[in-house]
Amino acid sequence: MKEPLSPELQDLHAYVDRQLPPHARQRVEAWLEANPAAKRRAEDYAALREGLRALYDPALAEPIPKRLRRRPRRWLRPLGALAASLFLLLAGTWIGMRVERDVRVPLAEVPLVAREAAMAYAVYTPEVRHPVEVPGDQEPHLVAWLTKRLGTPVHAPRLEQLGFLLVGGRLLSSDDGPGALLMYENAAGRRVVLYACRREEREHATAFRFAREEGVAVFYWLEGSLSYALAGEIDRAELLALAKSVYRQITM
Repeated sequence: MKEPLSPELQDLHAYVDRQLPPHARQRVEAWLEANPAAKRRAEDYAALREGLRALYDPALAEPIPKRLRRRPRRWLRPLGALAASLFLLLAGTWIGMRVERDVRVPLAEVPLVAREAAMAYAVYTPEVRHPVEVPGDQEPHLVAWLTKRLGTPVHAPRLEQLGFLLVGGRLLSSDDGPGALLMYENAAGRRVVLYACRREEREHATAFRFAREEGVAVFYWLEGSLSYALAGEIDRAELLALAKSVYRQITM
């Protein structure tokens, strides 16, 4: 069982979600101004919130499938409320992560790292001026900084032979701890992100697995104490080649 959120984190989430009354909002804003780390965390939460909106808001406009609009037979009507509840539950799960049919991974087993990588891709790759916190030309500093924050070695794989150069990286935060995000770009301006975070305790399989979320392809796997996910809007075969190169380099 996870520990309940501290009062500070509860206030932070409510602040980002604009659920605080004016007096409480002013109190949190004053606290954030005095705490740069908390302010950056709030900005990360806000960015992820906007990323979720960008990914999932279009689903609200999708038409209801025809088979679900059929008039139920009379003998099924008493089950209508139950069926509606079940549909909403399944629809929410389906929207949360669309796993391609050829991937034999139960939906419930897709780890958080894959979803976070897809969200980070959606939030940060469109940025032009500030896609990363530390640019790629400061790679030694970037790697040392992320290693210190995650408490375990972080590597920045070189993907030049596959056409992708390191743009830079940033530190991400979640309720489960820090995560490292590295961004790469090819000559055509297409970007991919490599996300690494502390391994979830329930994860065991180390093989490459594939998922797709709203057009963003993700390969994810485990290595040592970290979970990895490589995400991008590129061909699956090309993304797999990149993932294999990353894997070889971090396991050398």
